[in-house]
Amino acid sequence: MIVLFLGDVIGNPGRKCLEIGLGEIVAEVGADVVIVNGENAAGGIGITPEISDNILRMGVDVITTGNHIFKKKEIYDYINKEPRLLKPANYPPGTPGNGVYIFSNRKTNNFEVAVFNLCGRVFVDNFDCPFRTADKIIEFVSRRTPIMILDFHAEVTSEKMAMGWYLDGRVSAIIGTHTHVQTADETILPKGTAYITDVGMCGPRNSVIGVKKEIIVNRFINMLPRRFDVASSDNWISAVFFEIDNETGKALSIKRINKRIFD
Repeated sequence: MIVLFLGDVIGNPGRKCLEIGLGEIVAEVGADVVIVNGENAAGGIGITPEISDNILRMGVDVITTGNHIFKKKEIYDYINKEPRLLKPANYPPGTPGNGVYIFSNRKTNNFEVAVFNLCGRVFVDNFDCPFRTADKIIEFVSRRTPIMILDFHAEVTSEKMAMGWYLDGRVSAIIGTHTHVQTADETILPKGTAYITDVGMCGPRNSVIGVKKEIIVNRFINMLPRRFDVASSDNWISAVFFEIDNETGKALSIKRINKRIFD
């Protein structure tokens, strides 16, 4: 099967990228499964029920997130009712939502696909250990399917790469998110796991990782806090698509996508 994974959706420009460009990319790569990271889809931080519903209606199978998932309070009840919207599974016990979603459909030839979400801890938040959490999830999910896809939402490259080596051969793919800048290290690791350190973002490149560039430049210069307003021009979709052997769960290939959608 072919899985398409799109990087962090940044505010309204990122959502517009999906509206305009997603269908064409799905057709081009022949995607059977579509996953989108949506944690910044609402004004550049968080996600709302309405936005989540709209993204799912575009044909997205799963929305992954990260450390901003609970920035909008209206998501608390919604995420308990919508299993296709994931939180990082290493949030403390008792927080709303689920970190794993298992599904099958006609496009997957009824093979079950498991998608799970984890947050790194370095320069992010004091989450539970993502490595030990991954162990527990894999032990449970492997009883049902070998096809497992991880969105590892983390800041530093070393933590992401360590997770890649730790889970090589145990999951089908590890796709890094959070830093919004696509890396050029897509690969199939020796034991059959597709890996990229960061898939990038869907949104404005005339920016600093999605935010108006003058705000961030001034923040670095004078260190005064300012609201982070989403930029609006030179909008791209950054993504990867990878092929998985349905029987073994091993990855066969992975390729990057960078496509300018609108100005």
